Amino acid sequence: MIARARRVRLMVFDVDGVLTDGSLHFGADGEMIKTFNVLDGHGIKLLQQSGVITAIISARKSPLVARRAADLGIVHVQQGVHDKLSGYRTLLQECGIAAEDSGFIGDDVIDLPVLTRVGFAASVPNGHPEVRSRVHYVTTARGGQGAVRELCDFILRAQGNYEAALAPYLQ
Repeated sequence: MIARARRVRLMVFDVDGVLTDGSLHFGADGEMIKTFNVLDGHGIKLLQQSGVITAIISARKSPLVARRAADLGIVHVQQGVHDKLSGYRTLLQECGIAAEDSGFIGDDVIDLPVLTRVGFAASVPNGHPEVRSRVHYVTTARGGQGAVRELCDFILRAQGNYEAALAPYLQ
């Protein structure tokens, strides 16, 4: 698991159930509301600062996701992608990264085509059992509640970059 995380040069995130808790909230006028975790966001930024490319592939399309991605500096964002494997292959080509040097975190069976091809596959404890049984790493934190931060910290530690990532905050 650590050896796989050490190779990650591209980390791809699902949204619903991973960056959020999977709940969909709708306002009276039909507007959708999603809740993102700030710890997850900072973990993504630390991962980026260490040189790992970050990306999002989501089956659902939401302006909220585009805004969150922009806030985090995530350049590679694919939304409304039901064939995640096709989107993933395009992403690998765009980034010039081999599959074994990429990671993906997902929570449902729609994510399996990508999870079974990446070098480092992860899920959340509240993910579907078929997904959890096929990944290399399952976070202890639930989706939307620090799971992404835990994963980012794990990758940073595996790559020997964790202490350097924290150094600016310990001066």
